[in-house]
Amino acid sequence: MSFKLPVINYKGRINEVALGSRKLLVGGQNAYNFHSFEGSFPHPVRLALDVWDCDPADNWPEVLRRAYEGVTGDPGAWAAKCVEYGADLISLHLKSSDPAGLDTGGAEAVKAVGAVLEAVEVPVVVYGVGQAYKDQETLMAVCEAHAGQNLTIGPLTNNSYRKVAARAMAGGHAVIALSATDVNLAEQLNILLTDLGMPRDKILMDPTTAALGYGMEYCYSVMERMEIGALAVNGEELQQPIINFLGEEVWRTKEVGLSSAEHPNLGAETERGVMLETTAAITYLCAGSSILSLCHPQSLKNVREFMSLMG
Repeated sequence: MSFKLPVINYKGRINEVALGSRKLLVGGQNAYNFHSFEGSFPHPVRLALDVWDCDPADNWPEVLRRAYEGVTGDPGAWAAKCVEYGADLISLHLKSSDPAGLDTGGAEAVKAVGAVLEAVEVPVVVYGVGQAYKDQETLMAVCEAHAGQNLTIGPLTNNSYRKVAARAMAGGHAVIALSATDVNLAEQLNILLTDLGMPRDKILMDPTTAALGYGMEYCYSVMERMEIGALAVNGEELQQPIINFLGEEVWRTKEVGLSSAEHPNLGAETERGVMLETTAAITYLCAGSSILSLCHPQSLKNVREFMSLMG
């Protein structure tokens, strides 16, 4: 007796979003990730590497800093190194604008973005620090100064979306809608953005991302429900590509920085962070991510090899 693989034809499709001046496309699929037997996937999952606009110094473990030795003080050179490592996109984090840190402003953010745009031709994501008033200052300045570059601007939340989205639309940029690990909140923010006039081909969703552990399991289940709503139920307000900022979440965990001499059961510290990042990345791929933002170049290589094996 032969086995026939059951196939489901889903009602919905994820919207395509074009990123960067060269229009790198994400989304477009009409089935769950890796379910190539059920649908079409016109564009692969894209992999980004993180760049900071300032030196992360002791905020990053030594094994991660070594991968970018000599370039972490220069966003442009750092971005170019990421492209050498194979990044499809650059994820530029405006860490220096944190009010609890250097508290830099819009002028510094514009300069950092300009340095990255001059150094690379791949699309650039510009991500703030999650403080609504501060992100409005820096992201609005970036949108205006770099109009026409089709940057991807985030995070936009319920508290900050209106002003930043308006400036992003005026500058021709895409946006990232950040919601707090909740399907209804994600749907609501997408509605608010489209009601404001933001085109659906300019919106990515950030459902909030956690590292390995209970948090990741919760994030996974929420993303899974979002994908079901988008594809099986054909809910148009959830049919936006998902981006996961995974790298920083993994590399700031306590376990990554623990000494293998003191904690031999955790394995070698030179490999531990990469394996945690790789494992979490593959998990989020299975949950439906369209863009993964990672930190370590070896993690990117591992994930790309996994994607190649999965076809």
